Amino acid sequence: MTTTAAKRRRVTWFHRRIANPLMRYVAGYLPGSALLETTGRRTGLPRRTPVGGRIVDGAFWMVSDHGVASNYVRNILAEPRVRVRIRARWQEGTAQPMPDDNARERLRSLPVFNSLLVRALGTELLTVRIDLRP
Repeated sequence: MTTTAAKRRRVTWFHRRIANPLMRYVAGYLPGSALLETTGRRTGLPRRTPVGGRIVDGAFWMVSDHGVASNYVRNILAEPRVRVRIRARWQEGTAQPMPDDNARERLRSLPVFNSLLVRALGTELLTVRIDLRP
């Protein structure tokens, strides 16, 4: 059986080298996908990460597979103002990690394919809500 840290390293390698470079081009155009733009906590540069989620009542909901170990979650903690490309349009918003939310239950209301991957590859699930500006 593998440790959480080893699994996180393998999944992070897969995301950085294979999944994210491919998904950056289509995320935000495909249903259930989005491109999240955060501000780098050390560099101040924009960082774009493909994510899966859904808009519910004016907020974009998603689940991070590695919680605060994910760089985009650390960037959100340092600077919560973000942009999200959904359906080919950029929207600004304020992101907020929701540690008290049941992330496994939240995944049931999010896009099925992404939710399956997050459950399978995730090590420390964390719900993130982005309150979108009108």
